[in-house]
Amino acid sequence: MLDANLKKQLDTYLENIVKPIEIRVSSDNSEKSKELETLVDEISGLSSKITAKQGQAKRTPSMAIAPAGEEPRVSFAGIPLGHEFTSLVLALLQAGGHPSKVNAELLEQVRNLKGEFHFETYISLSCQNCPDVVQALNLMATLNPNITHEMIDGGLFQEEVEKLNVMAVPAVYLNGEHFGQGRMSLEEIVGKLDVGSAERKIEELSEKDPYDLLVVGGGPAGAAAAIYAARKGIRTGLVADRFGGQVMDTVGIENFISVPYTEGPKLAASLEQHVKEYGVDIISEQRVANLQRNDLVDIELQNGVTLSSRSVVLATGARWRELGVPGEAEYRTKGVAYCPHCDGPFFKGKRVAVIGGGNSGIEAAIDLAGIVEHVTVLEFADKLRADEVLVRKAQLMNNIDIIVNAQTTEVLGDGNKVNGLAYTDRESHESKRLELAGVFVQIGLVPNTEFLKETDVEMNRMGEIVIDERGATSVPGVYAAGDATTVPYKQIVISMGAGATAALGAFDYLIRSSVE
Repeated sequence: MLDANLKKQLDTYLENIVKPIEIRVSSDNSEKSKELETLVDEISGLSSKITAKQGQAKRTPSMAIAPAGEEPRVSFAGIPLGHEFTSLVLALLQAGGHPSKVNAELLEQVRNLKGEFHFETYISLSCQNCPDVVQALNLMATLNPNITHEMIDGGLFQEEVEKLNVMAVPAVYLNGEHFGQGRMSLEEIVGKLDVGSAERKIEELSEKDPYDLLVVGGGPAGAAAAIYAARKGIRTGLVADRFGGQVMDTVGIENFISVPYTEGPKLAASLEQHVKEYGVDIISEQRVANLQRNDLVDIELQNGVTLSSRSVVLATGARWRELGVPGEAEYRTKGVAYCPHCDGPFFKGKRVAVIGGGNSGIEAAIDLAGIVEHVTVLEFADKLRADEVLVRKAQLMNNIDIIVNAQTTEVLGDGNKVNGLAYTDRESHESKRLELAGVFVQIGLVPNTEFLKETDVEMNRMGEIVIDERGATSVPGVYAAGDATTVPYKQIVISMGAGATAALGAFDYLIRSSVE
């Protein structure tokens, strides 16, 4: 199951286990059960502190992990490889007494949760968003005896997935009821369970002293800005809904200079760790509602708290653009999806459509073609906008059809899930319909700048923040960087450079303001 290199890495990690643990394997005569048994044998063979035993779980194949002599509270239904291999390694380390790097205050909040919480998370092994949720819930189950969590591979337990109508992951259930969909951080999950945590957070934020520079956004641009500002020795804060931004939704990254290949979540984790090393005050799980220029720059959060700073760098990034047609919102997570890597496996053997003929759309079609029965690409323009090498590859695949001059007009469904798509041929003006089970939207990005509409910050017709060569906006002391701005070419490496430029521009502004 594990190659020599992976075994060597795992062997190094398992040296951190300080107390004996047990892995209970529930299996049958299936091939997947044999694969799981092989995996567990290989893992237990790497450490004398790991013992494998036979289990009797309701799902097979599955494995449960616990300190020796204790009832398991963390389990994996399926074979936790792919993106979930890291979740497995962390579960082993935490059961073996290796401490978590999560801040002590949040860990204590988890330990103090009252009630019985039995979580189940449906995932796909190709989903890069799922491990964050799985790892957060596994940690909670390790810390609190009233919490259990089971990761369930939706591709392996398809009957359950179809019964629950799960068409997007991660899908989290608590005590048998739907709890949440999509990426959720540990802070967000705990906040939903801990009554009164929101009020405590408001009180904590209200006591924050003004910053010298406050970064809004936790993506590559925001991280770079925070690091460059903190290195100047000024009081720096960073407020963001989630760290990593859109990078967290990126699977393979092959054009990041000096790094031949990495993945979005891994890069985001490195960014966060780097920022933390400089003592930046990170305020997560918060969204900005408004900006005002008074004596200082005031940033109002959606929870009503106002943070003040002598200067600000706006690095709020962008998000996937939506179609804006009837049925899209109604069938989101019920056949309408935006991440082919995450949700593609749930459409195995079915017919789907990809909306958008740019690089992201054609890449999605190529990836999906290896999973689904058939892919139809619909492009609004009269030709595809993707790179020629991608177009040629798509054209060579016998289960991809490409339709240009196609204007999507409606996502169709039966009330529970998608069953079709309506579009208009822009040349003949004829209305047409496709019968399919899924629609993957890949039509570009829209900047996260809605909160600036009633401010004096100048934006263009696309909603992008207008900046100069130093990252300065039209408002004194307010700078901006990254995908939310007019900077051309929305790339990670460009956003990082723009973030550094904006921070240095803001620092220069602070020096000049002090002199004046």
